[in-house]
Amino acid sequence: MDIELLFKIAAVGIIVSVLTQVLSRAGRDDQAMLTGLAGLVIVLSMVVKEINELFTTVKSIFGL
Repeated sequence: MDIELLFKIAAVGIIVSVLTQVLSRAGRDDQAMLTGLAGLVIVLSMVVKEINELFTTVKSIFGL
């Protein structure tokens, strides 16, 4: 796993949390919730790629 992935996840988390706070204080709670969900989807898509690579590596090691 690359350290770049951790930095990307942290950056997405910081940006999403700031946007969520700004939207929440502006009275746009619905958009704040959607922003949080969009951030979650972005991070999960990054992590799914790494999990796929892990399973591929495990399959090649054990010859499955």
